[in-house]
Amino acid sequence: MPLDQSFVGRTYPPTEPYQVGREKIREFAAAIGAQDALYHDVEAAQKAGYRDVVAPPTFPIILSFAAMEQIVTDPELGMDYSRVVHGDQRFAYRRPIVAGDELVVVSSIDDVTHRGGHDFLTTRAELATPAGEPVVTVVCKLVVRGQGE
Repeated sequence: MPLDQSFVGRTYPPTEPYQVGREKIREFAAAIGAQDALYHDVEAAQKAGYRDVVAPPTFPIILSFAAMEQIVTDPELGMDYSRVVHGDQRFAYRRPIVAGDELVVVSSIDDVTHRGGHDFLTTRAELATPAGEPVVTVVCKLVVRGQGE
């Protein structure tokens, strides 16, 4: 059964604040092979004008993926997560994420389409400080494979 297009525009409650840790940034950078000193060395980051180490550009996937759980487990949406394939991911930054930041995520459904027997779900995660300062927008497209695929 196709995903319900009436979910387009639905917004989910903000997540609890996430404290961005220096070691989490370093671990993420190491895991993706990002060796830039800004991701690992406080002194290098401060010399470049940051207060602490800077997160690699794809770091927000950690927060946005956790927040997306609200969407994919929404029983009203009826998504069979065992049939999901990641289709696309985009990041639009207002400013870099730095160790010490505290961020909340508000997730929304931007689009639901059905093509070729598959559902395409586009979500948007707005990462901001608890005070509401926008930091980065993460747009993700998930493909829900049709039955028999």
